[in-house]
Amino acid sequence: MYIGRFAPSPTGPLHAGSLVAALASWLDARAHGGRWLVRIEDVDTPRCPPGTDRLVLEQLARCGLVPDEAPVWQSARSERYAAALQRLADGGHAYPCGCSRKDIAALAPPHQRHGELIYPGTCRDGLHGKPARAWRLRTDDTPLAWTDRRLGPQSQRIESEVGDFVLKRADGLWAYQLAVVVDDAEQGITDVVRGEDLADNTPRQILLQRLLGADELPRYLHTPLVLAADGQKLSKQNGAAALDLEAPVEALREAAGHLGLRLQASSLAELLAEGVAAWPFMMPPSATERPST
Repeated sequence: MYIGRFAPSPTGPLHAGSLVAALASWLDARAHGGRWLVRIEDVDTPRCPPGTDRLVLEQLARCGLVPDEAPVWQSARSERYAAALQRLADGGHAYPCGCSRKDIAALAPPHQRHGELIYPGTCRDGLHGKPARAWRLRTDDTPLAWTDRRLGPQSQRIESEVGDFVLKRADGLWAYQLAVVVDDAEQGITDVVRGEDLADNTPRQILLQRLLGADELPRYLHTPLVLAADGQKLSKQNGAAALDLEAPVEALREAAGHLGLRLQASSLAELLAEGVAAWPFMMPPSATERPST
């Protein structure tokens, strides 16, 4: 059975870009006769103002996007992430790292990737007398290939393109990559539908899924981004305005337009039904089998 999810980080209210992601995941679930869940990704608690999670849920409900189960909060799931990290460490896949950002900058390759330094593997063979700050996953340079339902075949060499990535941060907070994999597995997520900017995370998540013993992997669909006037991804960081949901039908119609849908219905229920019927990313029966590990 298809199980999809929308997983917002409640660092602010929904904006036009996040509504597109929510609508896409909801439409894909409904078009395939599946269930749709909401997970509040508030693991980075310092960046999540109190009450914003409830505001996001209210915004979704106002747009008719109501999950089929009660939402879950990452901030209540630390024990699960700790257990997963212990499994990785016991298997020799995770190791403590004592490097500061300054240390990494001094030794990292001379190029950056999406503004982040590629970790040079300094602590792979021990801390060299430094105290442990973070935990990282040991990677290799074997190409990791996967197929996106919209973008097609993809491949990444994680070690050289990303480096050994963080699982638990120096400030004690859990990293997104570990948390999302643990949560997707526990919730039985079969299909991940999200913005194209997150496609680059997929190889790291597939690697973690395999190391944590997943029998099947989710299918992935990465949708077009909503861009700001300067051509950058619309986000809270670049000043995206909160949604004005006095007219939710208009907001949804605009969001659908970014997904290639030109919806005409005037009521909320009819508009959503029209979107389900016209959803352009349907999987043929031959493609509904999930990838195995």
